[in-house]
Formats: sequence, C-alpha cells, structure tokens
Amino acid sequence: MRTEVSLAQLGQLIEGRHENPAALLGPHRIEYQGRPAMAVRTFIPDSQQAWLVDGAHGVPRPMRRLHPAGFYEAICSLDEQSAPYQIRVAKRSGEIITMNDPYATPSILSDFDRYLIGEGRHRKLYDRMGAHVRTVNNIAGVNFTVWAPNAQAVQLIGDFNEWDGRQHGMIGSNAGIWELFVPGAKAGERYKFRVHSAHGGWVDKSDPVGFAAELPPMTASIICDLSTHEWQDSEWMTRRASADVINQPISIYEVHMGSWMQGGNRTHGWFNYRELAHRLVEYCEQMNFTHLELMPVSEHPFTGSWGYQTVGYFAATSRYGTPEDFMYFVDYCHQHNIGVILDWVPAHFPRDAHGLAEFDGTSLYEHGDPRQGEHPDWGTKIFNYGRNEVRNFLVSNGLFWFDHFHIDGLRVDAVASMLYLDYSRSQGEWIPNQYGGRENLEALHFIREFNTVVHEEFPGALTIAEESTAWPGVSRPVDEGGLGFSLKWNMGWMNDTLRYFHNDPIHRRYHHNELTFSLIYAFTENFTLPLSHDEVVHGKGSLLSQMPGDMWQKFANLRLLYSYMWMHPGKKLLFMGGEIGMWNEWNHDRGVEWSLLDFDTHRGIQKCIADLNRIVIDNPALHRCDFSGDGFEWVDCMNADDSILSFVRKSGENDPMILVCCNLTPVVRTGYRVGAPMSGFWREIFNSDAAIYGGSDVGTYPGAQTTGQAHHGRPDSLTINLPPLAVSVFRYEHL
Repeated sequence: MRTEVSLAQLGQLIEGRHENPAALLGPHRIEYQGRPAMAVRTFIPDSQQAWLVDGAHGVPRPMRRLHPAGFYEAICSLDEQSAPYQIRVAKRSGEIITMNDPYATPSILSDFDRYLIGEGRHRKLYDRMGAHVRTVNNIAGVNFTVWAPNAQAVQLIGDFNEWDGRQHGMIGSNAGIWELFVPGAKAGERYKFRVHSAHGGWVDKSDPVGFAAELPPMTASIICDLSTHEWQDSEWMTRRASADVINQPISIYEVHMGSWMQGGNRTHGWFNYRELAHRLVEYCEQMNFTHLELMPVSEHPFTGSWGYQTVGYFAATSRYGTPEDFMYFVDYCHQHNIGVILDWVPAHFPRDAHGLAEFDGTSLYEHGDPRQGEHPDWGTKIFNYGRNEVRNFLVSNGLFWFDHFHIDGLRVDAVASMLYLDYSRSQGEWIPNQYGGRENLEALHFIREFNTVVHEEFPGALTIAEESTAWPGVSRPVDEGGLGFSLKWNMGWMNDTLRYFHNDPIHRRYHHNELTFSLIYAFTENFTLPLSHDEVVHGKGSLLSQMPGDMWQKFANLRLLYSYMWMHPGKKLLFMGGEIGMWNEWNHDRGVEWSLLDFDTHRGIQKCIADLNRIVIDNPALHRCDFSGDGFEWVDCMNADDSILSFVRKSGENDPMILVCCNLTPVVRTGYRVGAPMSGFWREIFNSDAAIYGGSDVGTYPGAQTTGQAHHGRPDSLTINLPPLAVSVFRYEHL
C-alpha cells in the first residue's frame, strides 16, 4: 500500500501552518502496489493542472490533483525518478510555467553548522543565515534561512511568488532554524518572512541577516549577492594586518553620510556611496584626516535616528545605494590611504514591527522582563546577551563588516548602557546580577568575546568604545582582565575641556585644573579625544557658538581648543562642520554649511585643522607615545594666574621633541620665558594665531635659541612671544 497524506496534515499545508512542509512536498520514497516507488508532491495555489517533467527525457506526465486548492502528486518508479525533474503548471490565468521543486534541494546547513549556531560559536553566521544566491544541481536560485524557534510555521513571501507564501512554506528543524531553497529567485528581488507566531496570528518580518533592504519607509529585504565586487585594496589590507596601528597617527573625521554634502538625489538630496567616495576622499586628502568614521550605515527605519536605531544589522542602508556601492566606497578610501570606521550599535534596537522585536511572537532577541529588556532613555529593546544565538548574531555581525566590506574599525556605541544593569534606572527598576551587583555579566561576556574574535580574525582592525564611566581596563587586553577594545573615547577630557572653554578668559584662572586633570589619568587607557556629533546637537549649539567673547575671540578660542586638543596625548576625532566653524548646530536635514567658506575666518579654521593633522602625521613625538607617560612631560602646569600651560611631547631617541605652549587668555605675552628640556634651536612649526588662520600673527618665527638660563626646573630655557588665545608649537632641531 502507498503512504497516504492525512487530511489534517493537508489542511495545515493548504492553510500555510505546517511546521515542516518538506514532510509532504517534494520527492518521498513510498511503497506502491507492493513495490518501492517515489511520490513527488507539490502545492501550487491558483492552478488548474500540473505535470511532472522527467529531467532525463523531458516528457511531461500529468500529476494527480488530490485537493482542489492545488495539491498534486505523481507516482514514479525509483529508476524513473533518479534524474532531476521539473514541474509544469497551468495557472488559473491561463499562463503555463515550468519550475523546479523547492523541496528537492539539500540543506545549506550542515549538522556542524547547527551545532555551532546552538552553541553561539558560528563566527560566519552570515554565510549560512539570510538569503544566499546559489546553484544546486545546475539549478540557480536563492537559499533562505532564518532563526525563529518558537514560530509555529514560517512562509517566504516575495516578488518570486507574488507575495503568496502558501507555496513556499519553510522547513523547520529542532534547532529552531527554518530553511528553503527557492529555484528561480534572484538578486534584486524583494522578500520577507511571514511568521506564524507562538501565540497565533501572522506577522511579516524583514530578514535579520538580510544584506539589503528597501528604501524606508518600505520594509522588505532584498536578495543581494555580496560576491560581485572585485576588490582593489590588497596593498592597504596587507599593510594594515602588519601595522602597529595604535601607535600610528589617527585623526578621525566623523561623518553623517546623508548630510555631509547634499545635492545628489532630487527627492532627499543624498549622494550615492560612489559619489561620496570621491568627494570625501578628496576632502580628507585636503584636510589630512587619516580615517573616516561613519555614523551607522546599517539599515534603519527612521532617518532622524541617524542610524542609531538599527533594524537591518547586516544591510548597508539603501539611502545611498547598494551594498556593492558601499564596497566601492570602502575600496576607494583604501586605495587613497583613508581608513573607514563604522559606528555600530549592539546595545539596543527599535520596536518596529518588521524588525527584531518579538520576532517569533516571543522575546527572542530581547529580554522579556522590561527591567532588563527595555531601554528607558531611547524607548528601545535591549539584547539578551545571555542567549547563545543572540550573542552569536551580534559577534557575527561585527565580523561581517570586517569580512565582506573590509572596514578598518567599529566604534561601539553606548557601551556604558551595556555594562551596567542599573544604567539610567531608579531603585527597583533593574534586576541585580547573580552576585547581587549592578554589572551586566552577560554583556561583559559578549564584549570580551567580540573584541577577542575581531582581533584574532582581523589583525590591525580597531574596536573603539564610546564608554563614559570609569570602568577599568576598557582598552586593555582580555587576557589581562580588560574588555579588549583598541581605543576608548575620553569623555572626561571632552567634558572638562568644553566646560573650561565656556568660561570667559578672565575667569579661567579659577578653572585651571579642568585642563590639567586629564593628564592624571591620560595613560590609564588608549584614549581617543572626541568632539563628536553629540556635542553639537539638542540645543548645545555649534562649537564656535559655544566659545565666549566677541567675534574675534570666538574664532581664536576655537582655534585654541583644536590646537590644544591636537597636541594633547590621544588620537583625535572631530565631527563634520567643526572644521569650518559652523555657526548653527548640526541638523541632519540641512547638513554642513559649506557656504561659510566664502569667509576668510572660516577658511582659517579649516586651514588650521588641515595643518594640525599634517603636523601630527609628520612628527612621531605627537603620535607614537599617545598612550604612555614616557611620551609626555609637563614644563609648567601651575601658572593658573596667567592661564598658561606648557608641556613636551616625545617618542624615540631619534625623533625630535615637541614643545607646546598654550596661552588661554587674550593677553599677548612678549618675552615669555619657558623651560627647555634640551639646549639648542627650537623651530616654531605651528602657531594658531598665524594670519593664514585669521589670527593677529603674533609669534616667534622662525624659532628661538636657548639662552643658557635655567627655568621651570630645566637646565635651559627659551624666550618667546606667546600670542593671544593661541597655541605655539616648537620642534627641537639642533644644538
């Protein structure tokens, strides 16, 4: 007797609720009339008739219609069915199509893949999950895979089936992974997963591992082949892998791609990734920035979130083009010796219905308890870092950007919110860890794993923490008890410095310690000094508008701020627009006010930044020992009455020392004596008061010879002119 399909199973299949359609559909060995045979079954809604086309002879054989909804079966001998086959269908519309059977293809996932996913150790999750263009038995199509362990059923809907998921029910497994190969599906087509949730009802979800997506507010994922770009950056990648990257000059230009420069797309004003590549590289070369840091390019529904509320973690936003366009962007930057850092947000995700939130009807990616799973500041969901598959999703996502897009670093957003269970919460609104503490032990595990794996897989890659507390060892190796980041933003320096500069110069003598305090802890971490987008939004005003004084003093103070920052130990980061002295705070709809460059004062700020970057690059003393006390010495940090600071930067024996003098008041100090660490000639290589920057041109050009007179505890000294609200920089040349 042949094996029958039960009415209950058939009803579930037709309604799209069968948890494993492959148990009914595709080829199945049966016993028919006392002999082994093969039953080929298919379900094609809205069809009139179906035929089985023998792959060996191409002869169509009518299939028996077992249910009027479009369920068909053909019985074949095992010999007949040894070759591949196709199914020919007559649709109700009269159209006749020939198709390959999606249920006749082996899984892309091996048992080892499933094991690693369950353990949370599948580093290349993105090579298995999501939508992958592949050819199986000479049949081209797309393999779809998604994790939804609590779903009752999952359907594929998309352009390839006219958004009718009944004919593409996905095949579930014990690991909670659903999979289906769809013959004939191709790159560029849109798709979603229609999930029959754990609590009943259907919801359409974007692909958590989708590589491309529709332009918001549309929400479908897009099939994308990531193997088409031919990379031309091998020289850069080889050099990066062997470089002592944190002892190299690093000056980062932070950019929001949609508003850096507008005038491209007629609807939104956005330029394409390829257009931006040429414009930004040319600008970085002009300005001597070494790296670009891009505010998140992962797909996000709301443009006003600037990318910090991500839905498509594996998808470069379609606002500026395709994933291949973004590959071109990174490639072009590398060919011109510009590194690319991405902002990355593994701390939280938005509630949007098509995204990760309650993906299979349960709190799958997030914590279910709002005391753990709700972010009180941003109204978003917090990842459940204790779940193997979730941790794997995030670690793999970080690796994905390094692997497929050749990026050079990830700046991890909101690290402090991940480290503390009581972050921004009142008593009773959070759950202590197993030891009764406030530390998020599961997030710590994730962070350390992420940093360890990135540095193992991609030598020379940077991981950077935006971490605003005094958590110890953020940028120390994991095997030494640290979190493993390459660099940490120095938020303390930023807050102290801006608070100091907000003061009128006449009052700065009372706030002198706000500038000197940073050197007490400057070498406890590998610090980056950030003046980021966060300092020029939400009513704070632009950096220029935050400076005190009249028009001249505002520009002088801004040049002074930048010059002090660039001479201070640590890598540098400046948000776009700051380098031209914008008057208005940043608005993502307006962008940078490039028209200000019609004015000499703003061009002077821009020239000042370009020269500061060049000086740091050309002088090892200003970048090789950023993270060691051996590279810094105070000459005089006690002159609060005059608001003057002087210090030395140094590196190896063969690298010339740098002497930095900062005058933080508008009073010119002529004949000012400063202690010199070595006797000889000290050349003035930079003066923020130079006329080319819009200053009054007071200085000590071309430099000064030591006088033989001890001062500031040094055996020798220089007599120089200190310009008003300015920094003077001298390089030791010879005896």
